Amino acid sequence: MHITASVFINDDERGLHADYDDWLERLAPHEPVSGYRHNRTGEDNADAHMKRQIMGREVVIAITAGKLDFGPWERIFLRRVRRRPPQARADQDHRRKRSRASMRTARALVRIGCTAAGCSPSR
Repeated sequence: MHITASVFINDDERGLHADYDDWLERLAPHEPVSGYRHNRTGEDNADAHMKRQIMGREVVIAITAGKLDFGPWERIFLRRVRRRPPQARADQDHRRKRSRASMRTARALVRIGCTAAGCSPSR
């Protein structure tokens, strides 16, 4: 997980996610970049570190009868909170496509019974 990413459980609703973005920006605004001592190192992401600290980097998931126990609209989200310039966003979209392919591979490996010790076909 990236240092400026957070993980959280909540409703899967776009308006709520936009509200989070607005709320986090009010709590730790990106501008002025010079307002953060961390950015004196040449970085420009001090606000993202603070936003990640607020949203958290881990969650506790209830398991009932061997299954993840979410509310009807709840999902787990992994979200980068760093603001990116347009070219970086295009690069990130390309990486996201590769990441989706990796996730499909990971799910396939789980289905056939892969562990740290190796893989064996499921029966």
